[in-house]
Order: sequence, then C-alpha cells, then structure tokens
Amino acid sequence: MNTHLKNFALLIIITVVIVSCLPEKQQDPFQISKQNIGLLTDSTQVKDLKLAFPNDSIVTSIKGDEFTGQDNDIVIYSKTGNKLLNLTPGQALDSTATIKSIHVLSEKFKTDQNISTLSTFKDINDNYKISSINNLINSVVISVNDINASFTIDKKELPANLRFDMTLNIEAIQIPDNAKIKYFMIHW
Repeated sequence: MNTHLKNFALLIIITVVIVSCLPEKQQDPFQISKQNIGLLTDSTQVKDLKLAFPNDSIVTSIKGDEFTGQDNDIVIYSKTGNKLLNLTPGQALDSTATIKSIHVLSEKFKTDQNISTLSTFKDINDNYKISSINNLINSVVISVNDINASFTIDKKELPANLRFDMTLNIEAIQIPDNAKIKYFMIHW
C-alpha cells in the first residue's frame, strides 16, 4: 500500500473513533415538538409506553370493551404522584395502537418556543402562526398546526362582550395578551 493510501485509511479510522466517542444529544423528556413529547413519538405504541416513561407511573382506565369504541385514556404520573399527561390511544384496548391525542397537564412540558400550561395567549401569538380560533360554550380553542396543538382559554379570560355569544367570530386581536391557557392538547 502506498503512503498516501495508508495515511488516508488512518485518517478515516481516527475520524470514526472520534465521532463515535462524542456524546449523543439526549432527548429532553419534557420537550414538545410536532412529532414528539419527550421520548413519546407519534408512532409509539401503547405497549411501548414504559420505554417512553421509564421513571413514571402509567395508569390505564378501562371504561368499556373493544366493541363500544370508547376511548380508554392512559394517565402518566410522576414519581411524586403528579399528573403529567393524559394520553388517548387511537384504538381502545389495543396494545399496538398509537396515541392520537395528548392532554398536557404539567407545566414541565414545553414547546421549542417555551410554551407551557403556564403561558398566556401573547406567548402563543408571538411564537406561532395561529391556524384557527374556535368559539365554544365556555372557552375558545386556538389551533396551531405548526405543532399539531390546540390551546384552550376559558372565556372568563375574555372581555364580557365575547363570553356569551357562540356565534361570534373571535379574532386573535380580541383576545387579551394576558389570557391564561386553561390546558393544551397535542393531536397526531
């Protein structure tokens, strides 16, 4: 083998060794993005939830049977007993089903833009493009397609003239900046 080829082969081996020794970027267990919440992804099956939440308690409630079509929510609790997430599988009582929606219950979970259950409407509006605003009986739901999320704000946070008429088309400019998020959901 000629000297240049030996040096090139040695350089490749050294590069592979160095790259393999670099620390892997760890997934933040509380980070929310379009396809994941921590280690939970849009393709995680119910049977694999223990891998996504190795240090937490997973509680499954069974409301019916596989013939009723009812959702059987799964609640994730921290080691200290605090509710973290409420997961709704795509198919009831099917361990191979994936999760179709996540109700974020803990302020520990944050989007890439630092939005959590402690955020306000201003935080959402400043960081994401609002896809739609739905006027419901007791709340408004702000949808953000960029992260497959919907944020619910209680109508008590709105001016009095917007609280009681469900036929009103509520615009972002009408929602006070300091309106608090009641809760938010991620939909897959």
